[in-house]
This record gives sequence, structure tokens and C-alpha cells, in this order.
Amino acid sequence: MRQKGYLVCALAAFLMVAVSAPCFAQADPASEPSVLAVAKVLPAVVNINTERVVRRTVRDPIDDFYTQFFGYNRVRPREIRQTLQSLGSGFIIDPAGYIVTNQHVVERAADLKIHVTTNDGKTYRAHYIAGDDKTDLAFIKIDAQTDFPFINLDNISPNLLGETVMVVGNAVGYGSSISRGVLSAAKRNITVEETEYKDLVQTDAAINPGNSGGPVIDLSGRLVGIASAKMAFTPQGVPTQGLGFAIPANVVRDSVNHFKQVAMKQGKLKNSPAPAEPSEARAEKLFGMQLQDLNQELSDALGYLRGRGVLITAVEPDSPADQAGIKRGMVIYRINKSDVSSVPQVEEALRTAASGADAEFTIGIIHARGENHELATLTLTAR
Repeated sequence: MRQKGYLVCALAAFLMVAVSAPCFAQADPASEPSVLAVAKVLPAVVNINTERVVRRTVRDPIDDFYTQFFGYNRVRPREIRQTLQSLGSGFIIDPAGYIVTNQHVVERAADLKIHVTTNDGKTYRAHYIAGDDKTDLAFIKIDAQTDFPFINLDNISPNLLGETVMVVGNAVGYGSSISRGVLSAAKRNITVEETEYKDLVQTDAAINPGNSGGPVIDLSGRLVGIASAKMAFTPQGVPTQGLGFAIPANVVRDSVNHFKQVAMKQGKLKNSPAPAEPSEARAEKLFGMQLQDLNQELSDALGYLRGRGVLITAVEPDSPADQAGIKRGMVIYRINKSDVSSVPQVEEALRTAASGADAEFTIGIIHARGENHELATLTLTAR
């Protein structure tokens, strides 16, 4: 009996190790959905610094005394110039450098100098195009002839109550700050500092000064809304916690379309590169994988080797990819006999693939420092 007891204990210990090993293997932070979502949108998030010069008339109190008792001023009022600065956030919604942010971040924009700092540390001048006080949204553009990473407004979050959301922006001047919470409510009407906001989404993710105009995203990197206000006290003066509000993504999308029409009438809208059609369609349709280019910023954030492979951002349950054990966060390096480093190259490699056909994928992770290469060649049958 004692020997049998030893065998039972040994078997139990073996099962514990066997079960726990995969758990530890899947605990890599680089594959967490929140890490992938932030890495996806962060290159498109910008810090906005505005500067406005105002003129103020100041008087000496002694002059007011003379005016009251003697009916005249000894000297003329003195005018001074004062520079006012404000910080906020925004995000690029078009590869040509068009940005959406809060109107209150760039209010009185005709008198403003607007500087935009991208996530890679480069600073550009920007100019104001249009804005709307009612929605508290504004449209500006970077003054540069180059292509920028952007957040796609054609694929927004469904905004489900309880879903995990993250606020990305320039909190209290610290760029690339992230806070996390849940979507707490929708269609909120609030008043903050005598400003009325309508149909907002509510979140308990921290929103701090400087976050205004920055994106609120879900775990897929889709836009939930634009961070706009934090209610520190109720109208009755009661302190609150976890009451942040954002302009919903559908309002942002509709306002941007309106701003573009206004800009076209004013001749301010330049021709911009059209975003590529969803090029992951065949990979998703045939094998159940959603893909994304593994650009420099994303590679550095994940610790992957630069310039090689295409990132798998989602795997459909029960798809050929899922059945083969492929997980989000892995990278496709080769399809059949073709090396791939962009989503269009994947699509080209799968151009002749059809339902029932086999395709050979080299998938895994090559780390930037060259250690722990985890590659496997898998044959998937298109559904």
C-alpha cells in the first residue's frame, strides 16, 4: 500500500508539471492582447503643444486712486504680451498626417502655433483646418510631405459595456502614457466646468490633464473614443473616482467626414494616399489569421527582429490556424518558398491558393538579440 501511495504521489506531481508548463510558456508579456494593441496604435498617437500670445492691459492701483479722487490718470495704461501654452493629445487618422483632437486643445487656433510630436520623437508644425465646439472635436494637419502611421476609423470598436479599454496619450506632459479600465457606460450627458458634453462613453480608466484628444482603444486596437473629460467632483461638490468620459468613435468618424468636406470646400484638403484595401482578407478567409505589418516601432516594442515577418494579431477559433496551434503574437516568416515581411507579400504568396489547397507556413518568433529562436514549419489546408 505504501508503494502504491508513492506511485500516486509521483503521478500527481508529474501531472502538475505537465499542466503548468504550457501555462508558463504562454505567460510571455509580449503576447498579451493589451501589449499588442498599444504597440499597434502608439505610432499614430501624437503630443500636441499649442502656444498663443495674448495682449493684456494692466494699470497701477495708484492710478486708479488718482482717477477716483482727482478725475484723471497720471499715465496711460500699460500693455503687456503674455504667452499661453497648453498640452494635449491627438492621433493621426490618415497617412497624409491629418489629426483629430479636442477642440478645447486647439481653441482659438487662428492665433496658435501648433507643434506636434510623434511617438518617434520628431516634432512638426501643424495647422488648424476645422473644428466644432458642440462635439469638442478639431481637425489639424502636420506640415510635412511624408506618410504617417494612422488609426483606421473604418473599423471602430462595438463599445460593449464591460469591455477592457485603454487610454493612450500625453498625461500631464508624459508622452506615451497608458491607463487601463473598462467601458462603464454609454450615452452620458455631463457638465464639467460649465461645458456641456452629450452622448459620451464612460470609463474608469484614468484620464489626466494632457490626455484630452488622445484615443481610447479596445484590446484589438480599435477606436472606442477620444478622451475628453474627467469629473473630479459632482455638480453638488461630492468628490468622485473613476469617472472619465470620451467622445464615442462613431461621432469622431462622422465629424472627421464632415471636416474633410469643409476642408475640400476651403481647398485645404490635399490628396492623400488612399489606405490599402484590407490585404489580410485571403489569410483570414482561408486560414483564419488576421495580420499586421511588423514595422520598426512594433518590432522594438515586442522585442522581435526588425525587418522580417508579418505579425499575427488574431486567430479565429476552430480555423485551420487555430487547429494547428498558431497563436496571436506569433510571426509568419515564410509561405511556401517565399519570404514575407509585409501583409501585401503574404497576400501575393496566397494569391493562387483556393479552398482545399495546402500551404506551408514557417511561423514562430525571432528575437532581436538572436537568442531563443522558436520556428516551426506547418502545413495548413485552406478551408
